[in-house]
Amino acid sequence: MRRKRIIITSVLVAVIGVAAPLSLAFYLSSVRAEQGEQERLRLLAGYALERAHRSIASASMALRSADALELAPCSEAHVQQLRRITITTRSIDDIGYVENGLLKCTSNGIEDERIAITPADFTLDNGMGLDFNLRPVVSGGKRMVGLSYRAHKVLIDPVRFSDVIVDNDIQMAVAIGKGGVLDTLHHPDPALVNTLLAGTGAKGELAHEDSIHAMLYRDGLTAVMIEPRSKLSERLRREQLLLLPLGLLMAAFIVGIVVWLSRRRLSLRGELETAVERREFFVHYQPIIALDTGVCVGAEALIRWRRPDGSMIRPDLFIPVAEEAELILPITDQVIDCVIADMRAALLADRELHIAINLCASDIETGRVLDVLERALDGTGIEAQQIWLEATERGFINVEAARATIEKARARGHAVAIDDFGTGYSSLSSLQNLPLDALKIDKSFVDTIGTDAATSSVTPHIIAMARTLNMLIVAEGIETQQQADYLLERKVEFGQGWLFAKALPAAEFLTFYRARRAPSST
Repeated sequence: MRRKRIIITSVLVAVIGVAAPLSLAFYLSSVRAEQGEQERLRLLAGYALERAHRSIASASMALRSADALELAPCSEAHVQQLRRITITTRSIDDIGYVENGLLKCTSNGIEDERIAITPADFTLDNGMGLDFNLRPVVSGGKRMVGLSYRAHKVLIDPVRFSDVIVDNDIQMAVAIGKGGVLDTLHHPDPALVNTLLAGTGAKGELAHEDSIHAMLYRDGLTAVMIEPRSKLSERLRREQLLLLPLGLLMAAFIVGIVVWLSRRRLSLRGELETAVERREFFVHYQPIIALDTGVCVGAEALIRWRRPDGSMIRPDLFIPVAEEAELILPITDQVIDCVIADMRAALLADRELHIAINLCASDIETGRVLDVLERALDGTGIEAQQIWLEATERGFINVEAARATIEKARARGHAVAIDDFGTGYSSLSSLQNLPLDALKIDKSFVDTIGTDAATSSVTPHIIAMARTLNMLIVAEGIETQQQADYLLERKVEFGQGWLFAKALPAAEFLTFYRARRAPSST
């Protein structure tokens, strides 16, 4: 179930990890494309406003020039000056003089008809009056924009306010105030333009399902730009070409992280981390037998790991991984807890019984486990001498650190044994420098007893070495009576192996122990 859950979770996270950056890339591409297009529209709006301001400024200057004339109104000299102003000012089409609300004369001469001039629709900040929708006879009924100052009024062709080169599918309107449209380009929707103008600010842009809008406000004038959304396609493709590769790289990175994490979680290391958190470890006990009497004097605590699905993982597979991942320390602590929980009653009932606990090289070097043991045993009634400590030769590479730990352990009452002797780096000189209590002969040497193997002569040398150093000897992996007899003949004190019993669960070991304990313990 755990494996299935990890796989399902990893797949879901991977899917999200792919979808999220790609969706983000598409979203950002769309946003950047729209923002870029709106920025372009605002730039065009700026050109339009600049053109409109120039037209108004030029027309205003013409009006002030006419107002400054010191000539009799509508005299021949006055009309000639009005004609000169009209000809020299490109932004205006005509200029006239108004008296008592009637147009009296223009640059074309005296007006014969009575043409009433209505008040201006709008007054600019500079005092000029503005009319948005004039249709004078002189223009043939074409719409004109009027600008007036005191007694003079000019006519301006609205195109002067939208004289900007833009694409044919870009619509534009230039307005003053919130509804006074001066001119439009490419026939924008009047209702949309008025709606946009109603919300005019310093700078604005709105999005619509079918079009993009941009507005620019400057010195009382507003330019509204409207463009079909279809125009985004080319810019959108450019943004996608830029952002989608980044999205793909991010997606690949996320998927890679998910795969790495899921593999780690599904790997032995990942499962070990979870097993330590869930305390999935327990202990089997390999009986230790006195070879001369056949009495069970103790056991070696061997770590076992059962997954939640019931499957067992061999120690030779997970212990090296645990050591590499620095998980062996909490696993050792769990072994200590299991031993106390499983064997406390038996250890209290028989003070001659002992349990051997294997230590990793790190614990031998640092001595950390001794304080863990002391705290665990405190208040249990179990004596320190009933807990033996075993370490492989790798734990004795740093001889000085190992010596300090061993001396401290023995001072607290623990016996210390070197495990699997002969398979590592120890030498007689290093053994002589370590105050060990026991030496364990590795199974690989016991297997050569009674054979012609090249290493068959090593076993008696190991025994002799241990005798020289006054150490107890425990032979591992005894499987035949011939091996047991050979070892007993050479005064090897203890043995363990399948000849006597396999490593047993706690309850089965206690049954075995009771059947083979010393008579005095009965």
